[in-house]
Order: sequence, then C-alpha cells, then structure tokens
Amino acid sequence: MQRELSAFGRPQVWLTLGVAAVGFGGMFAVYSYITPSLTRVTGLAPATVPLLLSVIGLGMIAGSLVGGWLADRALTGTIVGVLVFNAVVLSLFMLAIHAAWAVTADLFLVGCGIAVVPAFQTRLMDVSGDAQTVAAALNHSAFNMANALGAWLGGAAIAAGLGWASTGGVGALLALGGLVILAAALWLERRSVHR
Repeated sequence: MQRELSAFGRPQVWLTLGVAAVGFGGMFAVYSYITPSLTRVTGLAPATVPLLLSVIGLGMIAGSLVGGWLADRALTGTIVGVLVFNAVVLSLFMLAIHAAWAVTADLFLVGCGIAVVPAFQTRLMDVSGDAQTVAAALNHSAFNMANALGAWLGGAAIAAGLGWASTGGVGALLALGGLVILAAALWLERRSVHR
C-alpha cells in the first residue's frame, strides 16, 4: 500500500494528471452543451441530435484505434500532436456550428481527439514507478476532472453572453493549457535527468 501511495509524491504524476485534466477538458466544454448548440445555432431538429452524437462516437472509435498505434511509436509526440489537433478542431467548431454538414464533420474530428487517451495512460504508468495500480486509477480521475472543468468553463462562457459556439474557443484554450503543463513537465524531467 505504501508503495502504491508513493505515486502522490511524484511531481511528474501530478503534472501528467494536470495535462489530462486541463488538456482534455476542451472536448467536454463542447460536448456538455452539444444539444442546445445544434438546435439553437445550427437549427437542427432535436430528433437529429442522437445521430450527431453517434458521429462523435464513431470519431471516438477511430481515435481509440489510431491513438494506441501512435502512442507506441512516439509517446510524447502523440500527446503534443493530439492536443494541437484538438485545439484546431475545437476552434473550428465555432465556425462549423453554423452549417449542418460542417458541424457533422467537425464533431467526428472532436471524437477523434480521444486518440490522446492511450498516450496519457502510458505516460502516467511510466512516471509512476512502482505505483502503477494507483496511477491507472488516477487517470480516470483526471478525465473526470476534465469533464467537470470543461463543462464549467463552457457554461461560464455561455453565461457571460459569448454564445453557444464559444464552447469551441474555451475547448481550444484548454487544449493549449494542457500543452503548457506538458511543456513544464518535460522541462522538469530533462532538468532532473541532467542532475
């Protein structure tokens, strides 16, 4: 038990969890408000929303398949690349939401952003040392934090009068925030190696 709890004393574990909690929150900023966004901005009938949720699901399947393959080849590169991809796709949501065909394509790509999950999980296991069981559980906690953070900030943007489409901008900023935390983690990692 003591060995597993040692994960909480590792800065790289906390930083990796921070990358996941902040960087992946963007998807939830959009996803949490997808129904009113599609019905009020795109003008779609409520009956079509489940179809577009299925499109996101198909993107998640594709992202899951590709994400593991990418993580095996370049772990850090996958995290960086997918977070940049997410920032771009979530930014495009603000434009795509105005046309049904464009938002359909964009939501598929938003779903593909889940490709980062295998890389997060692998990095977390790598930096946790002997505490991999706790690290595996913490990964799920980080994604729950991402869900809460993204939904909260997306809702704050809507409440501030920025509109339903603003959730895409919030999401893009969160993805970029994840990149900043990752850059700090990598800098500290290199610094400790040089010591």
